[in-house]
Amino acid sequence: MIELRLEVRPSWFFQLPRHGWLDGLMRVRGGVVHRLVHAPAAEPVLVRVAQLGPDRVLFGAQAADRARAPWGIERMRLALGVDLDLEEFYERFRLDPLIGRSVRTRPGLRPHGKPSPFEALMWAICEQLIEVERAATIQRSLVWKLGRRCQSTGLRDSPAAEIIAAQPPAYLESLGLSAGRALALVRAAREVASGRVDLAAGDHERGWQRLRTIRGIGSWTLQMLALTGQGRLDQLPAGDLAYRKLVGRLLADGDPYARASEDEVVEFFAPYGEWAGLAGLHALGLAPTGLARGALRAVA
Repeated sequence: MIELRLEVRPSWFFQLPRHGWLDGLMRVRGGVVHRLVHAPAAEPVLVRVAQLGPDRVLFGAQAADRARAPWGIERMRLALGVDLDLEEFYERFRLDPLIGRSVRTRPGLRPHGKPSPFEALMWAICEQLIEVERAATIQRSLVWKLGRRCQSTGLRDSPAAEIIAAQPPAYLESLGLSAGRALALVRAAREVASGRVDLAAGDHERGWQRLRTIRGIGSWTLQMLALTGQGRLDQLPAGDLAYRKLVGRLLADGDPYARASEDEVVEFFAPYGEWAGLAGLHALGLAPTGLARGALRAVA
């Protein structure tokens, strides 16, 4: 077994997650992040991440193959966003009337990325039009029934595209997916498993275009894939009900029942350009604290 350690200095303010995520794949024990990932050819890599200080993050990876350990570290660096340099975003929007206060108080906010683009796509399909808790239950079922497990640690990884592609849609329905989402997931997995769609390729738009031909995969699913699995901070899931509610309130002078259209959400966040997805996360974070009301008055 090969063990590799690498100390990284984040490009911008960074803090490791303090808690594991609802899908059960990433665990935090004693402040250390643990995650099992699988390299091509289904080789497991166990990655651990610890924060040594505000500007020091230690990655460790165990793998049977010397070449796989650095691969695992690279995937988790991407998922955690440790190398994202958000200084330009901070300088441009720290005084923004809508998100400025959030940008100043949470300069290190990042999307909850996934180490595998297919995992991001699969989880986005699971999350379509349902509550977060219910989606997490489905995701945990997929991991438990079809995911890959490390015998020594008990950690699990999400199912590979090849595994999902081989499942009857009815079986995925039995795990909680609707009939339409189960069929969409199998068809998407077949596109990825066959190589017809390369989610890791630089030409993301080409893959999105092919996936969009699958019934049940629309703009929201592809934008979630882009934001959480492909590092595309310009992509905002504009059809999300949370954004439609937020922008609806802002455009309707605080009316709590107003709902914006997807196009109105896109237009509203257009000024943030290549940072629209990150700006959206900051904007959503305002609502629970009541800060959105102050922002509404500021932009009125």
